[in-house]
Amino acid sequence: MTKTLVVVESPAKAKTIARYLGKDFDVRASVGHIRDLPASTLGVDVKKDFKPMYLTLPGKEKVVRELKSAAEKADRVLLATDPDREGEAIAWHLAHLLKVDEKSASRIVFNEITQRAVTRAVEEPRAIDSNLVNAQQSRRILDRLVGYELSPFLWQKIRKGLSAGRVQSVATRLIVMREREIDAFIPEEYWRLTALLSKTKGEVPFGSLFHGKKKNGRVSRVAIHSKEELDQLLGELKGQAFIVDEVKKGTRKRRPYAPFTTSTLQQSASRAMGFQSKRTMRAAQNLYEGVILGDQGQTSLVTYIRTDSVRVSQEAVNEARTLIETQYGKEYLPAKSPFYRNKSKAQDAHEAIRPSHFDLPPHKVKEFLTNDQYRVYEMIWKRFIASQMEPAVYDKVSVDILAGEHLFRARGENLIFPGWLTLYGYTEDLEEEKPKKDGDTGDDEPDFADIPELEPGDKLHLHRLEPEQKFTQPPPRYTEASLIREMEELGIGRPSTYAPTISTLFDRLYVEREGRQLKPTELGVTVTTMLEAHFRNIVDTDFTAEMENELDEVENGTRNWVEVLSTFYTPFHQDVEKAMKQAEKIVIEDIPTGKKCPACEVGDLVIREGRYGKFIACNRYPDCKYTEAISEETKAHCPKCGSPVRSRKIRRGSLLYFCDKTNDPECDFTSFDLPIDGKNCETCNSYMVLKRFRGRSYERCSNKECPTNKKTTTKKKA
Repeated sequence: MTKTLVVVESPAKAKTIARYLGKDFDVRASVGHIRDLPASTLGVDVKKDFKPMYLTLPGKEKVVRELKSAAEKADRVLLATDPDREGEAIAWHLAHLLKVDEKSASRIVFNEITQRAVTRAVEEPRAIDSNLVNAQQSRRILDRLVGYELSPFLWQKIRKGLSAGRVQSVATRLIVMREREIDAFIPEEYWRLTALLSKTKGEVPFGSLFHGKKKNGRVSRVAIHSKEELDQLLGELKGQAFIVDEVKKGTRKRRPYAPFTTSTLQQSASRAMGFQSKRTMRAAQNLYEGVILGDQGQTSLVTYIRTDSVRVSQEAVNEARTLIETQYGKEYLPAKSPFYRNKSKAQDAHEAIRPSHFDLPPHKVKEFLTNDQYRVYEMIWKRFIASQMEPAVYDKVSVDILAGEHLFRARGENLIFPGWLTLYGYTEDLEEEKPKKDGDTGDDEPDFADIPELEPGDKLHLHRLEPEQKFTQPPPRYTEASLIREMEELGIGRPSTYAPTISTLFDRLYVEREGRQLKPTELGVTVTTMLEAHFRNIVDTDFTAEMENELDEVENGTRNWVEVLSTFYTPFHQDVEKAMKQAEKIVIEDIPTGKKCPACEVGDLVIREGRYGKFIACNRYPDCKYTEAISEETKAHCPKCGSPVRSRKIRRGSLLYFCDKTNDPECDFTSFDLPIDGKNCETCNSYMVLKRFRGRSYERCSNKECPTNKKTTTKKKA
């Protein structure tokens, strides 16, 4: 019987595709990459046009044997790896191993795993795109050259076990530079002055913010920089009548956001749910490859998740418009579907992230999904459907009020048509996160107020003046969301690199978390400073972005990949040789604790930096090998033995609470949540703990089996 072998990357994706192709197709998974550069050597011949040496990855021998056996039995082989550079490279490696002519029509691609898309792809196979392969191969070789030449430099000049990377080092430097801005920031005093006014003495007042002066019809902005300036202003306002000068009324439309790209999905999941980018992409990958939906079997719920395009197909737009009209009514359906423009540098190989099946809204599949999968799917569903709806419409009013020449301004806003906000809920924080500039006060506009009907010339009653002293704020530290946004805007990395890059920063201990903020460690600052001094291009954002543009040109077929590598490598290698000779070794000094070693009673305890972070050790090492973790006191006490509870940082900045065993040497109490002294659960009598999420704290029972911690829904087994 004629059989077609179809090879994909993951077993889950294989099961989903097999549902649509039928018995004449044998669908197998390569389980990710099959070949790569060797782990123990450079694997690139820089003298022979950067020829790579690829080896079958350890542990993949059985998979390769099974694929080769299946290919020998098949009449045709189709390579259905992901529709991007990396997927094209995997297809190229598979073609080499399975002896498939890469110029033959053996490559199929689809942006969504649906019956229609998969069937169409099988009917329209093409040759492997050598430009895409070369672009990915160039990226892989570039990263290998940088890593293999810079890492030994860092080992020699700082300490063993360090690493540098073409994208990770730039990302680390962004975090370090922001910390330098914060350290150098000098706050400046300023004052806000609010007049609480009403039409009559008995009415509830509304707030109006001091704006400046109006003289001869011209408005000038005036800032209050000191208490002296405030007192002078208050003196000038004494006895002044507050008269309505101008009333402006109108409407404001708030348009929906574009559908998700990889970057915006990670940013939104971070802001709304506190998800790390790696967690978001893991759930999104599951949704793309397919989950078991009861009797429906393995089903893909979203389109391909690695994209920087906001384009959507007309078919998807039509289905979304039908759904909107049916569920929400014609008034929520725009006469013409909204159009979202890509940035000039965005790739447009495939669509934005959207649902694959419009008959499977989140509530219908919730019982089959994990909590993470459901929350990410709900975000994608809402974002895409909302993107095709009418804008929200607000009534707005702005009132200028004069007290002599001094101008106060109030503004009000009321939602009169919810539009796309109907899908989100009006109370949700939907604002896209924008990084603050150095010294940004955020007080340029008055707060929204409930403003009564006013006319020019109305005399208002002054209830009181409320001054508020404030200080300009330094730029905030990056969060994962704002760092991804910055990397995208600077053109550093690509959709598939954001999550692994950020994970690497934590794995290398260059960055730690303080709440949701990212803070460089001393090690991260040291490595960045060293790279800035000797490899300015490697950590330069413009240079790295230009490198990405050159890789795009390789993909487009307008640049030769060997030329790109040669142009980069020659000066880079010279810099490495020069730095090896000239750079001085940095000695990270031990920090004394002032305590004697309890083991040998001779040495002193010092704080050292190891490959897993800071720790306390005896300064007589290796004669004395005593070590202990760095910890801090808390006000809590152990719920088991009553000893004081201490805390210490573990990987990625999380805190671990543990008993210091003062009262019981055998006590094994540990917890990721701080126990609350003297407070027990009213339901099960277990001790209560303080949980933290997105900067907020709340009390919860420590017993996971307690009914107060049980979810209201249960996951149905398929």
